[in-house]
Amino acid sequence: MDIKQQFIRRTAEYSTAEKAVPAPLFRRRFEVKEAVRKATLLIGSPGYYEVHLNGEDITKGFLAPYRSNPDHYVYYDEYDVTDKVLCGGNVLGCIVGNGLQNSVGAGVWKLDKAAWRGAPCVAFGITILYENGEEEFVFSDTETKTAPSAILFDDLHWGEYYDARLELPGWDTPDFDDTTWEAAQIAPSPRGELRLCEAEPIVVRGELKPIAVAAYEDGYIYDFGENNTGLCRLTIQGEEGQKILLRHFEAFSDGKPHFDNLRFFEKDRAQEDEYTCSGKGVEVHLPRFTYHGFRYVLVTGIRQEQATKELLTFVLLSSDIRSRGSFSCDNEVVNRIQEATCRSDISNFHYFPTDCPQREKNGWTADVSLSVEQMLMNLEPENSYREWMRTVYKAVDDKGRLPGIIPTAGWGYDMYNGPAWDNVIVNVPYFVYKYRGDKTIMAEAAVPLMRYLTYLYSRLDERDLVCYGLGDWCQPDRREDQYETPLVVTDSIMTMDIAEKAAFIYDVLGMAEQKQYAASLAERVKTAIRTCLICYEDMTVEGCTQTGQSMALYYGVFTEQEKPQAVERLLEFIHRDEDFIKTGVLGARVLFRVLAENGQVDLALHMITRPEFPSYGNWIQRGATTLWEGFWREKGARILSMNHHFWGDVSAWFYTYLAGMRINPTARDIRQLNIAPVFPSTMTQVKANHQLPFGEVSVSWARMGEEIELCVEVPQEVRGRILLPPDWAFVQGGRAISLQSGVYSLRRL
Repeated sequence: MDIKQQFIRRTAEYSTAEKAVPAPLFRRRFEVKEAVRKATLLIGSPGYYEVHLNGEDITKGFLAPYRSNPDHYVYYDEYDVTDKVLCGGNVLGCIVGNGLQNSVGAGVWKLDKAAWRGAPCVAFGITILYENGEEEFVFSDTETKTAPSAILFDDLHWGEYYDARLELPGWDTPDFDDTTWEAAQIAPSPRGELRLCEAEPIVVRGELKPIAVAAYEDGYIYDFGENNTGLCRLTIQGEEGQKILLRHFEAFSDGKPHFDNLRFFEKDRAQEDEYTCSGKGVEVHLPRFTYHGFRYVLVTGIRQEQATKELLTFVLLSSDIRSRGSFSCDNEVVNRIQEATCRSDISNFHYFPTDCPQREKNGWTADVSLSVEQMLMNLEPENSYREWMRTVYKAVDDKGRLPGIIPTAGWGYDMYNGPAWDNVIVNVPYFVYKYRGDKTIMAEAAVPLMRYLTYLYSRLDERDLVCYGLGDWCQPDRREDQYETPLVVTDSIMTMDIAEKAAFIYDVLGMAEQKQYAASLAERVKTAIRTCLICYEDMTVEGCTQTGQSMALYYGVFTEQEKPQAVERLLEFIHRDEDFIKTGVLGARVLFRVLAENGQVDLALHMITRPEFPSYGNWIQRGATTLWEGFWREKGARILSMNHHFWGDVSAWFYTYLAGMRINPTARDIRQLNIAPVFPSTMTQVKANHQLPFGEVSVSWARMGEEIELCVEVPQEVRGRILLPPDWAFVQGGRAISLQSGVYSLRRL
């Protein structure tokens, strides 16, 4: 059944910044004549929908069906409603929100001028297969009735306004009188390809009650104790017409609620939900077509006796992504960094990883790429990754370019991208294959990846280097767009890495010509880097920075013979910077890995956990419960987002080095596993587990006097070795043995 030509709307009018148009309600009556063998509902929208059948909300989750460029894909969902249709009269009801089809509050991204912008519309179809073999079809059409809902305005960024006085009880039931409702209009069909959504739905993941309520000016501030993502469920007994405004925020500045870091789009609105009471007893309300990132809520429009802890409940919302791993140790700062990383990951996952949940809510390509490895170790995101990557492949334009954000209405192709951002096109398929052994995502990448490689060739300069787009973002004490490491260094190294990973992907897929094309680009750029950007007298990368030196080491610019001197130069730069982190996100992705690989785990752990600015430990000391967008000083610096995940590779470092889980080290065999822990002198206990595709691996170690006891549990299907650092050996002798479950005693050499 094709629902593509069956889109309907209430009116051609849609919300603008100046005028709100209520979200529409739709009702479609239909009769079921006899016993049903199977009944299937398909429903889709370029915005958001909530679907009801005979008075029951059957929607898969919040913000259904998906969020995408409707000129590329229009998503729909499929429901088995066999047990929900009634013999006799039935009603399918739905409410439709703006979603990306009409993004009023995201003007900075030009979404308010998108070519697809229009009134909320929906398409649905029900196939009824009777026991006698007869089929009947019910479509969204002009027999569908429509009316405005009590949702006066909805926007993903600005929030939702609701007037309970306009509610229509029973509107979605067969007995409701809809004689005053209008006939729905046939809407223009969106241009994108119709696609069934295979990503996990957005669901309720838990609830938080406020830990404190305090009076503030003409309102009350509710503190929920942690930064997270979702909505506030309002429970109130108010007077008819009483207006309650909820303004969600993350932090205080000079003792006042800080909204400036949220108002990226407009100065007067951000994360605001308004509710107008009906006055009919206790009222409970949860917005439908928005979500917010916050810890605090400023509530105005209530009386003192209404300002109880029962007024608001923080309903946590994110994709239904399950946990795959856990890490803990005896260092509480490390544990809180791990906790903050996982909270940032899941609270930013709404069909795909967004950069932040409170302000932009964008699918920034670099953010996804930088976090892919740690998310695969902590969570089960690969199914949702595959769906979002399909929208990435669609976004590759005729020149082979990628935008910096996906979905986009065209913003980000000419700036705010570049190799360090675009590498999402190889990093996600590569790491999904490495950690899960799934070729599907690589096969789907093959054609658009070749178009992108062709574009990269066109960007080589006269020296065969690359220099455009964004660099080492968010270095401490610098503006976001200022980089200490030369852009030509980070861009050229990332171009080399993209091409090398592309060659690997094509090799696995058996595409020899494409492999050779990618490998040729990789070698050409690597030669240029070594010729133009390295000083061989002391093995220094141009710029003399932590980022440039560690990236060259991590991505294989130096030969094995050159590495020791290059590492010494990196250590000189770190000590020059008083052992502080002086990288942006590109450097942080590799710096601690390089240090751990070269016997400097104590230094890496110190840089991560030290309490002084700038460090992860400084965030924790200052009360962070999620990772922040950047390191900034407590006073005198602009506060950015306080819930970003793109610094989160430190969590993968915990698993890979402190616990020693080296999963599929060559990326060629998912059943290959080495256990190679390192033992910081300040740490006495580590425990981690991770769910492989065929079973769980668990590693723990603890200091027992002068020895270390290492416990390993692995599935029978895996093969590999247990490898110890140079200064440790097994009590029975040797530094490497075949991998098998057991308890091992280690001694220092």
